[in-house]
Amino acid sequence: MANMRMDKIPMPEQDPKARIGNFDEAALGYTAEAAVDEAKRCLNCREPRCVEGCPMSVPIPAFIEKVAEGDFKAAYEKLFAVSNLPAVCGRVCPQEALCEGRCIRGIKGEPVAIGRLERFTADWHIQNGGASPDDGCAEPNGHRVAVIGSGPAGLTCAGELVRLGYEVTVYETMDRAGGLMMFGIPAFRLPRSVVEMEIVRLESLGVEIITESTVGKMDSVDELFEQGFEAVFIGSGAGKEQKLDIPGEDLPGVLSARNLLMRAEELERDALGGKRVVVAGAGDMAVDAARTALRLGAAEVSVLCGVPVNELPARREEIRRARAEGVRFLPETAPKEILAGANGHVATVLVSGPDRDSLAADTVVVAVGAGPDPLLLRTTPGLDSTASGGIAADPVTGATSRVGVFAGGDAVTGAATVIAAMTAGKNAAASIHKYIQGK
Repeated sequence: MANMRMDKIPMPEQDPKARIGNFDEAALGYTAEAAVDEAKRCLNCREPRCVEGCPMSVPIPAFIEKVAEGDFKAAYEKLFAVSNLPAVCGRVCPQEALCEGRCIRGIKGEPVAIGRLERFTADWHIQNGGASPDDGCAEPNGHRVAVIGSGPAGLTCAGELVRLGYEVTVYETMDRAGGLMMFGIPAFRLPRSVVEMEIVRLESLGVEIITESTVGKMDSVDELFEQGFEAVFIGSGAGKEQKLDIPGEDLPGVLSARNLLMRAEELERDALGGKRVVVAGAGDMAVDAARTALRLGAAEVSVLCGVPVNELPARREEIRRARAEGVRFLPETAPKEILAGANGHVATVLVSGPDRDSLAADTVVVAVGAGPDPLLLRTTPGLDSTASGGIAADPVTGATSRVGVFAGGDAVTGAATVIAAMTAGKNAAASIHKYIQGK
């Protein structure tokens, strides 16, 4: 029987006062009972608008129907048939702007909690063995493809190609695979163990991952072809940090959000103890950096949004959690200049805004996005770039100006969402398959 309650089943969470003292996941996930109850809110529409809103075309009503029946194994199989990273997507995909934003239940109430149900289904699978389902992987076809970058674009592309029978090798610069998911999203939002389990499952399908290997410094794209790879996918992400371009940005005490998030769990609990932190930015990275600063002991954290709060591109759920933890959002307020104190360290941020012209600060965190790393463009002859410095690639196929070279995700667009990168990787895999089979 359908559950006609108008709001979502609440997501259990750590108490805000407790969770700012740790990096454990803030949202605790549904129980099986809660998941079944929420799944019964789905009307199983004849023409599901939620699927139209999903870039990955996940069969949303079909997997939710299985959750409602309590058949979590079948629900996972339906998810995994089209998505290589369901446990990740269930946590960080901006569902409110995509699938849930199209849900008919949202017209007069709250939409079905599609993301929470995806997370529950993937977590249930991990907790019950985590083995890959019988996904119908094709027999090895003898063709080899190289993937540069093990973030969401690269891993999705690799997973799709392995299912089609290709031998896939992924090259990753860092000492651990995962890219943005491992180093750019804090553990309180996306636990490292979840990313690791998704990677292990892809490796069990046959994806080979070589870490601490930077293509462009060690092997070049041309050398990969010489080694027998028939196609190359570039999913190297956005590693070039963008700046505010204001006076004082190079003062001691000014940090990049990227570096803060990468090092957060290595820093001492009181690394920012007793300090006033100002974060400049409006997206998920800014909100993540603000919440991370609290966990590193900051006494006061303010986010200079630059836009009205209701126009922030960050996820609404994470903004709500940040506020509950004590983060202060200053709408339509932007930094103009950073001033030093007597010791030469950051002391004040001059701002333009509706209700103030300055803020006292001990630390300023710059979270205004990141652009593609230019390394592969410099080391790959014939690879065209975009006006913004990304790799020029067809937005549908991922094909670049170099025959046999495809690209997608942040390496093309600059910093964007995990789901956008996954979609680019999936589309490029289909194009690579068509390209190799047509040779």
